[in-house]
Amino acid sequence: MTALLTPDQRTRLEAALKQRQAALDAQLAEHQGGASRVEMAAELRAEDTHDSRERDADREVELARADRELAELGQVSAALRRVHEPDFGFCADCGEAIRFERLLAEPWATRCVGCASAAEGHQAHHRL
Repeated sequence: MTALLTPDQRTRLEAALKQRQAALDAQLAEHQGGASRVEMAAELRAEDTHDSRERDADREVELARADRELAELGQVSAALRRVHEPDFGFCADCGEAIRFERLLAEPWATRCVGCASAAEGHQAHHRL
């Protein structure tokens, strides 16, 4: 496993990761008003019960959005910890180098395109 990423590329990826981390932190703060996910759910539940079905749907959307943002933030944080490690940029499944272009688009990627597609197909099959 030869490191294909140059120090400059790693620095660019680190900057992109830090930028995405800051954006996610800001989104979470805006959506949650500084509250934790549990506090946010309790606040939404305590709001006026008019149109409760619509509020339930809104609450589910907000909580799902927060969950996605938190999951992505975890991936970004993990990538930031690994960005200067020798194995960063290699597929966790097949061990091949992940193309730099893919990492620029999604610097927290842990799989090459082929393995990511296969994993998504496998997950979709299990959901059916």
